Formats: sequence, C-alpha cells, structure tokens
Amino acid sequence: MAKIGFGTTLTWDAVVIAELTNINGIEISADMVDVSTHQSANGFKDFLPAMLDSSESVLQGFFAYDDTTGQHAMLVDMLAKAVKAAIITFPTATGATWSFNAYVTKFKIGDAGIDGAIPFTASLKATNKPTFAVATSTGLTTPFFSISESANITPDAIGSVYTFVATVLNAIASVTVTPTAAAGVITVNGSTVATGEASSAITLGAGDTITTITVIVTETSKAPITYTIYLTRLSA
Repeated sequence: MAKIGFGTTLTWDAVVIAELTNINGIEISADMVDVSTHQSANGFKDFLPAMLDSSESVLQGFFAYDDTTGQHAMLVDMLAKAVKAAIITFPTATGATWSFNAYVTKFKIGDAGIDGAIPFTASLKATNKPTFAVATSTGLTTPFFSISESANITPDAIGSVYTFVATVLNAIASVTVTPTAAAGVITVNGSTVATGEASSAITLGAGDTITTITVIVTETSKAPITYTIYLTRLSA
C-alpha cells in the first residue's frame, strides 16, 4: 500500500537534521564483471556480480542557522573527515528505516536570493553495507486459528507457517475462522475480527472447488503479517 513521504526524517549522529524538504533514499547497485568467452551461449555476453555499492543520499532543505547540533555538526564532521551513523526514518505508518555509516561528501548553504528562503544541501556517502529494516507485526499467537465444521488443516498452525490447505466435507456450505493474536488488528477476508472470536460465515463454493481465506494481523507502525488458507469443499 502506497504511503506519503511526509514526516520522513534523517538523523546524523543521533540528531534529527532540521528543516529538510527532500531526503534521497539509498540505491544499491552491483558492479558487473564481463566473463564472456568464445563459448558464451548464443553469442551473448556473460556477467558475474562483483562489489556492491550504494548511492549518495542527497539532502535538501532550508538553512537552519540555529541547528548547531545538526546542520552545523555535519560541516564539522566533513572537515574532520569523520564517519558518523545516519538513519533515514520513513513515516511511522511504514515502520521502515535505512541505517548506515557515512561521510559528508558535499555541504552547501545558499544561494541567497532576495525573495526566498536560504537553501541548504548536503550529500552523504555510505561506507560499507546500509541496512534496510521494516518492523513487522507479531502475527497470530497460540493457538493461532481454527476453522469451524471440523475442518482438516495442513500443516499444523504454528508461528512460522503462513500458507495452509484445509478441507471440509461436501455437506458443509460455510465456515467461520477464529484467529488469536496478542496484538494488532485482525481481519478475515477483509472484515475485522476480535481475537478469540469467530468471523462471519464464509460461504464455500460447490464441491471440489477451493475458497481462499486470508487472515491479516496489523500492528500500528508495523508491516502486516498475512496468512492464506486454501479451503476445499470435498465432492459429494
């Protein structure tokens, strides 16, 4: 699901840089080595990936003359050729961050026009591997979920499994799902269900058809966990 970028922050040495209007993300690229030979298939070149690299993160905003521990500190660190920890934190709803150690490679205050705010720009170059992380919801917890009408579920419902196959007898026209989660909002096929309570009836198709049931657990500021159940109504 798309999210608006408003609210993204960048911290430099644990300090949020003030007055930013744009924060470029991190782009990872791979150097490719040509290993083509006379035996390369179909006359096409062969390649192997070599070293990985990350792009510079460009910051744009307005000069904050009083941001002594943020913008000013970046210039001090650039002059000292000091590496510092940087974190790009995307809006809370995403739970996503880029964390990396970096050097300041560019720093500029100005140009100062007569009819506009004084701009500020800087560039950060990550050294070594940046880390991308998304906080995920806890998901279902013991006893995870059950399906009414004595449904046979494979494999057993445990925390590390997200796809299941289930069957019910042909005489069963509908089922309910009872999920259990310690935190977050649970939905079953799009409808909110309280933990430990049965969902609304889910109508099944004819015999030998499969009905897909989706259970999603979403905690605030964390990525959702999705469970998919493929339920077959057996033939008569």
